[in-house]
Amino acid sequence: MRVFVTGATGFIGTAIVQELRSAGHQVLGLARSDAAAQTLTRLGVEAHRGDLEDLQSLAAGARAADGVIHTAFIHDFDAYAQAAETDRQAIAALASALEGTHKPLVAPSGTLLLPSGRLATERDEPPRDRAIAARVASEQTLLAAAQQDVRACLIRLAPSVHGVGDKGFIPMLIEVARRSGVSAHVGDGSNRWPAVHRLDAARLFRLALEKAPPGTILHGVAEEGVPLRSIAETIAQALRVPVRAIPLEGARAHFGWMSLFLANDNPTSSAHTRALLDWHPRGPDLLSDMRQSYFA
Repeated sequence: MRVFVTGATGFIGTAIVQELRSAGHQVLGLARSDAAAQTLTRLGVEAHRGDLEDLQSLAAGARAADGVIHTAFIHDFDAYAQAAETDRQAIAALASALEGTHKPLVAPSGTLLLPSGRLATERDEPPRDRAIAARVASEQTLLAAAQQDVRACLIRLAPSVHGVGDKGFIPMLIEVARRSGVSAHVGDGSNRWPAVHRLDAARLFRLALEKAPPGTILHGVAEEGVPLRSIAETIAQALRVPVRAIPLEGARAHFGWMSLFLANDNPTSSAHTRALLDWHPRGPDLLSDMRQSYFA
């Protein structure tokens, strides 16, 4: 299969590219710069020039492929609503290009969108009345494509997709701890985040591309819930700094935009995903991975 991958040079995207090529697929990767095109060439991937705001380039890439994996996202959380709208428009352009073909279109969202405080499943719908709900429109746009003969599949990823090269929440929390001299959590830190290793996530994207039915919702989750206090303690031990509880009203001042997410209690199941696609995560758990590769 010839697969068009957006975000192909990113942390998750590069793992997906390697997973696809190992399974015998050809990859066409979106490149927004000469540097990105050169990176793709080194990975053995054909480059397709364009970016998320060039909808014609996205549509052309989709039409040139047998399926699409869309992982690119503008990670500007100071302009989160705008980034989410750009994502929605990109998904709409990709879906329109694939309409009537029954070709797969796989794209991610996040488990943090789901209801807080209880174990969430693939059947849960995200509430629309929260500050982080802007990306729900992308989910809806993707899943609606299944009604237009696109084999659309949504993968809600854990907030910590971890592994060597991670640039997400965990490295940011480590940097805050280094800068402030304390490793903090919000409240008592008992709230939980799911986690998954990037190679396990990449394998799930490949399985979804190959065999997920239209309109499928999957959860990229290996560990259902790691307490934020445990994450803070692991950082504190490695950096030899104290652990501190930050009250909710002080979270913004300490964590910046991350405070929008850090108080969420987000335990999440992937039982349906595992059964449907015979997906079995085998990477290291989050805390072990942190100790081994996050503090060199």
